[in-house]
Amino acid sequence: MALKKKLLQLFCLSKKDSKKKGKSIDPLWGASAPHSSLSVTANKSHLDPCSSGTGNVLSMQKLKPECSSMVSSLTRTEHGTGSSDYMLFNQFDVVQDFSDHHYAKTSPGKATKDWVKAIQSEWNLLQKNLPESIYVRVYEDRIDLLRAAIVGPAGTPYHDGMFFFDVRFPSEYPKCPPKVYYHSGGLRLNPNLYESGKVCLSLLNTWWGNGCEKWGKSNSTMLQVLVSIQGLVLNDKPYFNEPGYKNTAKTTVGEKNSLAYNQTAFVLSCKTMLYSLRKPPKHFETLVARHFHERERAILDACSAYMSGAVVGSSAGSVARYACDKCFADFKKSLTLYTEHLKTEFAANRSRLLELERQASAVDEIVPVS
Repeated sequence: MALKKKLLQLFCLSKKDSKKKGKSIDPLWGASAPHSSLSVTANKSHLDPCSSGTGNVLSMQKLKPECSSMVSSLTRTEHGTGSSDYMLFNQFDVVQDFSDHHYAKTSPGKATKDWVKAIQSEWNLLQKNLPESIYVRVYEDRIDLLRAAIVGPAGTPYHDGMFFFDVRFPSEYPKCPPKVYYHSGGLRLNPNLYESGKVCLSLLNTWWGNGCEKWGKSNSTMLQVLVSIQGLVLNDKPYFNEPGYKNTAKTTVGEKNSLAYNQTAFVLSCKTMLYSLRKPPKHFETLVARHFHERERAILDACSAYMSGAVVGSSAGSVARYACDKCFADFKKSLTLYTEHLKTEFAANRSRLLELERQASAVDEIVPVS
């Protein structure tokens, strides 16, 4: 209930209402990032998956030099040029290299002052209002691009996972919504997140919706998109996001199928963790290493509990248990395999982290020549 109230607050938040200061956080501080509650929320928009298509990619001209110069000046004065402190990972930052971005080869199109202003407004809103478990990188030389990392919420089959999205603001923005691509690794772990990378969300106009559920040029924001994905797509019962299954909620058959779906979703989430650990997206290497170093024990403990019969996403003290049927036996077999893979990758991650910290310390010890 608290989550729904916060989502409603977000959808009533205008682009100029934010006064909250931006923040840099250490992913190792406490364990707040993966478990913190969303500070913003969404109207319960229609999240049912679509059946086909990803929209047309527009062929556009390059940014005009004067616009690029103006944007570079804005990014340097408003947002800085990146943190040099390895121990901190800014929730929002401006970076340079966009070579591995999904939309890197799509021309940014002809920039107008209104378009640049709209994106600058989005940057300001994101910098000041991101929940502690969402991280964003934007690009100084390609302001039409953005990359976000979203930590799976506690109490869901996506808990402690890390999910990456590439975003492009088309030249018609904000009259039309941004284009969003999910780094799926070829996995379908949620009805709204396709193997192709398509994200089905009414706010993106990739599924049906009414009123404020659809994108509105004057009141919809990238922040709303990100927290909708985290709070409404990556939820505790994603099975019911399927349009044909919504009406079976709270029925014996529906709830049984939902439990089975969560088992599969968690296994695929573990597989996604492996992908992220082995090849983290550019500019998020530090976050991935530190996040999984911090959450390693909690993830493995959860795997152990689930293999012992605890319900996926349940709290440590929960008495809810799975029935010992074939479905659970198959789940246990798959999870046992991926747990061993995770242990291996976590060990490798610890070594990588130690090496990165050693390199960072060596850089700090360099005394500049006067």
